[in-house]
Amino acid sequence: MELSNSEEQLMQILWKKEKAFMKDLVNAYPEPKPALTTVATLLKRMQDKNFVGYEQVGRSREYFPKVTKKKYFSKQMNGMIKSFFNDSPSQFASFFTRETDLSDKELKELRDLIDERIKKK
Repeated sequence: MELSNSEEQLMQILWKKEKAFMKDLVNAYPEPKPALTTVATLLKRMQDKNFVGYEQVGRSREYFPKVTKKKYFSKQMNGMIKSFFNDSPSQFASFFTRETDLSDKELKELRDLIDERIKKK
């Protein structure tokens, strides 16, 4: 399952806070802040998608992410590689290294990361 842009924005806040009540989530938004009802609707949809859980604390709910940022980002990247690069990580890497303004130092760091990963396998 994927998150909409609005849900992803809220998820970014929740990942940063780790646990938060509704008012804390609304206050974390930049101006203009969304209505409480908007955030409540987003949270409900995200619960239905199993991205968010909550603990009842008195009459309030404390929300928390059920999916890590790393896991979500990894799934998104794999989906992008599959959709846009014919399921070819090398096509993605080729595009990434050609279309970004990486310095020689950054390219060498990438190469070192890849070499290190190869050694571990």
